[in-house]
Amino acid sequence: MNDTTAPVTVRLESHSGVAVVTLDRPEVHNAFDERMREQLAAAMAQASADPAIGVVVITGAGPRAFSAGMDLREFAATPMSVTARRRQRRARAAPLADFPKPVIAAVNGVAIGFGLELALQCDILVAATNATFALAEVRRGIIPGGGGTQRLARRIGQGRAMEMILTGRTVDAELALRYGLVEHVVPSEELMARADALAREILANAPVAVQLAREAVRRGIDLPLADGLRLEDDLLAIAMGTEDSREGPQAFAQKRPPRWRSE
Repeated sequence: MNDTTAPVTVRLESHSGVAVVTLDRPEVHNAFDERMREQLAAAMAQASADPAIGVVVITGAGPRAFSAGMDLREFAATPMSVTARRRQRRARAAPLADFPKPVIAAVNGVAIGFGLELALQCDILVAATNATFALAEVRRGIIPGGGGTQRLARRIGQGRAMEMILTGRTVDAELALRYGLVEHVVPSEELMARADALAREILANAPVAVQLAREAVRRGIDLPLADGLRLEDDLLAIAMGTEDSREGPQAFAQKRPPRWRSE
């Protein structure tokens, strides 16, 4: 994002602790080309490094698309060996894998292929009523390669994930809600307000506690229960060592808002 001559395809704006990252190629339904991938990585790095930002909301420009996935024109026009393409795709697959702060996906319109895979990397998904979701790679002769086969099954269960992936079928917002793919469905005009309200609920809590609780869930989901409980216990010990673990109960007892000190 330092190249001022390159078209801006990802915008980052922040206000009172919440950053909004907007995928901005509406003329191609916010499909990802190489420039957009680089700019998304730069925007997330900027949000990660900024101590004033506590929560990030990711959305797509325009009412029609969160993201239609990878730009198939660029993909088809770039000759590359299978090994090289696999290595390249693996490097790009998880722009949020190590992101340390809560991320909310505000899904407006289509979330297809890598668009859905990106949303699946977020902590909470809010969808507009016109949102649709699909992993349709099998219809193009490939398979989901940005974590879709793994994260979708973990989120909605193996059977439902199998049906979506093997048929390439599109799921609407209401069915996505029933599946547990998204947490909220709201009218399009309320989408960003709902995402912002959720972000501010999170911001009201102790920052270190939020970070540790998020880490416990995200790391623990892939562990056997006994290992997950040990992880939880270790992270609880860290939380109990913060000033905020004393401030919270004191504020409650004194019937006042807490003044969080730990960062």
